[in-house]
Amino acid sequence: MNRGILDTSVLVAADVAPIPGELAISVLNIAELQFGVLVARTPEARAHRLARLSALQRRFDPLPVDDAVADSYGRLAARVVDIGHQPRARTMDLLIAATAHAHEASVYPHNAADLADLADLITIVTIRGPWNGSRFERRSSASGRWPTRRH
Repeated sequence: MNRGILDTSVLVAADVAPIPGELAISVLNIAELQFGVLVARTPEARAHRLARLSALQRRFDPLPVDDAVADSYGRLAARVVDIGHQPRARTMDLLIAATAHAHEASVYPHNAADLADLADLITIVTIRGPWNGSRFERRSSASGRWPTRRH
């Protein structure tokens, strides 16, 4: 069974079909979603975002940023620098990818282009929807603690 870390872009999407496999989220996803709640421009948007955040918190036990994730982040960020880009612009994406890397899991984003330069280090499975074509696209393959989904 495939193990995967969901990117925040997938967590906030409205039309995502069920994704097979053993799925997890990171505390980084929770941080991004908390930020989204706090900066919502209308009470309706804030309520919608808070409801989504609450539902995810009930469903998942987020993976922490621990020493293994920190080590993986260093490797991924160094690769970004090696190819001539700045990792700071993509810190959250890289940290979520590092969580997947540290747990030998795939990362599931909407836009694999953000991580394409890392395809030899992590498995990237693009989650597609009605806005961008078919359902899944696997971009790469690569070789802890793994919480299960809450029920």
